Amino acid sequence: MGAPGRPARGARRRSRGSRRGRAAAIIARGVNTSGVLAYTVQAASRPPTQGARDMNQTAIEQRFEAYGLWRRDLAQALVELRTWLVEHGLNQPHSDLHLERVHNVLRDDKLYLAFVAEFSRGKSELINALFFGEQGRRILPSSAGRTTMCPTELFYEAERPACIRLLPIETRRNGATIAEFKGFPDEWQTIALDVGNAEGTAEALRHIAEVKRVPAEEARALGLTVTNDITKTGATVDAEGEVEIPRWRYALINFPHPLLSEGLVILDTPGLNALGAEPELTLNTLPNAHAILFVLAADTGVTQSEISVWRDHVAGSHKGRLVVLNKVDGLWDDLRHRSDVEHEIARQVSETARYLGVTERRVYPVSAQKALAAKIRGDRGLEERSGIAALERALADELLPGKGGLVAQTVAHEFGEVEASVERIIAQRLQGVREHFGELSALNGKNMDVIEHMMAKVRADKTEFDRSMQRFHATRTIFAQQSAALYAKISLRQLDALILETKKNMETCLTTAGLKAAMQAFFGYARGRMDEVVKDSQEIKALMDGVYQKFQEEHGLANIKPATFSVMRYTREIKRLQEKHEQFMGGLSLIMTEQKAVVRGFFESAVSKVRAIYVSANRDADDWLRDMMAPMESQVREHQAQLRRRLESIKRIHQASDTLEARMAELKQVLEEISEQHRTAHAAFRRIRGQLSAAP
Repeated sequence: MGAPGRPARGARRRSRGSRRGRAAAIIARGVNTSGVLAYTVQAASRPPTQGARDMNQTAIEQRFEAYGLWRRDLAQALVELRTWLVEHGLNQPHSDLHLERVHNVLRDDKLYLAFVAEFSRGKSELINALFFGEQGRRILPSSAGRTTMCPTELFYEAERPACIRLLPIETRRNGATIAEFKGFPDEWQTIALDVGNAEGTAEALRHIAEVKRVPAEEARALGLTVTNDITKTGATVDAEGEVEIPRWRYALINFPHPLLSEGLVILDTPGLNALGAEPELTLNTLPNAHAILFVLAADTGVTQSEISVWRDHVAGSHKGRLVVLNKVDGLWDDLRHRSDVEHEIARQVSETARYLGVTERRVYPVSAQKALAAKIRGDRGLEERSGIAALERALADELLPGKGGLVAQTVAHEFGEVEASVERIIAQRLQGVREHFGELSALNGKNMDVIEHMMAKVRADKTEFDRSMQRFHATRTIFAQQSAALYAKISLRQLDALILETKKNMETCLTTAGLKAAMQAFFGYARGRMDEVVKDSQEIKALMDGVYQKFQEEHGLANIKPATFSVMRYTREIKRLQEKHEQFMGGLSLIMTEQKAVVRGFFESAVSKVRAIYVSANRDADDWLRDMMAPMESQVREHQAQLRRRLESIKRIHQASDTLEARMAELKQVLEEISEQHRTAHAAFRRIRGQLSAAP
């Protein structure tokens, strides 16, 4: 095989051709015949689309296409690198682990775009205009009144058939989160989608707007807000004591679309009421979205409830929060001069920005309905006037540059570990061959006594190294004990026991203050255990620092400085959850709110997220501890192999089975081969680093 990371001439020529419809390289995991983790590249056709507009791509499509091509080319280069490492015996178990992590990052990379609005703001129509104009008709239902009754997630997974999966509203009874239900496909109702039939697809998607009427008590038991006052937020009780509620709790739509196939995930929220009904949305999903479009309507202005939702759940210091002032076509008037209309739109943009506390350039006046109609009809003038192009450019600028940089940073970290491992192995081999060559050079023209003395020296080196290995094995016992102590601090079993105890205490609590105290105690435990993990990890690092230094001093092995295990992002996330939940629960009273709803909201959002944080912390601890020990183990194996080769070489010369000249010539050849490997590896590393720095 040639140098890694360099595509064949034909492949380079194909990559410069038309990108839409080209085969997408997808990394797939496999196992080779030796049982070692292997990677292959397989072709997967891009999902079918109707009316593709190759010559007239939107800014979002252009950016996503470039981003997808960058990911695939980077994945291909890493696959070729690993194949080359295996062929030359330069791969190590921990290198495979880091390459597997890179594979997962590039394979599972998603970009989440959330749409938040009160009902009748044209949110679904905006999604249609931004992403489905090429379909030739509306895909998401959009009409007067409420058309999205449950949170809806649009994505594309090529290995699954196109379909809608619907989670019944009754699943709210058992307290499990939406994230948990995603792992139980039998709980969902599935409706197949015929993507070749646009009308049939649109008809199937109308299921997400389904509602039903139930007694008010049943709605309350499901944790939904019920009111007798039509001016207040919640389901209004009718004369028969019933309320209208969504039939479904959540919808997952697997839909073949170029942008969705590149990792875009669209979250459509069903009005502001759902943010209260599903705390998981406000506390977990929205804060983690890469971008949020907050949709308002020019014909209603900015309401007080919209200002509250913006302030409490959407606005943030980071990028990716845009405001869309929709339905500006309601201000269009053929009897007025175009400049007067534009002045009125600018005035509303200014007022909207002032109400929300953002700059005017973060507010985009749009007519989603006119934009969709223009794209379907191919009316470039109407499309330009609709304002959709400016919003598309803003989305492209907000979504991908930050995301691409984060992915490149993550890959660079993992790749850096692989690069360092390969450098250590090559350096160790070069040093071993040069030292052995020097030993043999010293034997040239010497008598048998000198050869025997040299053989005795190598045996002594091996004996001394064996003693060091005995001390190392004793250190590993201490390492295992300290690791067990660290794991105990983030034990899921202990956390689950606390969760059960907290739930029991909250369900029997009689006061609002008691509920809040139980919540604070839970968060206090979660953050306190993370603080203890820091102390344990520092002790483990100090132990391994000493081990690496000792082997460097006694045997010349690389003195690696193990990384520190940081839990800062976990403690920050727990703190953010606590602050958000205290804000979310701050105005509640058991007099006005059913206790079960309060407890359910806490466990569906905060508790489930804290448990997920602990799962991540355990996984990261696994990786950190493995990375802590793996470089030492690989160096030890390489050093032992070199000692055996040195001893065997001198033995053969001593026994006259090899001539000194022949063995030295052989070592020269080996030295040249390793040096060539070093040059090839450096070239591959430079190419991959260049690809990382070119992240779109």
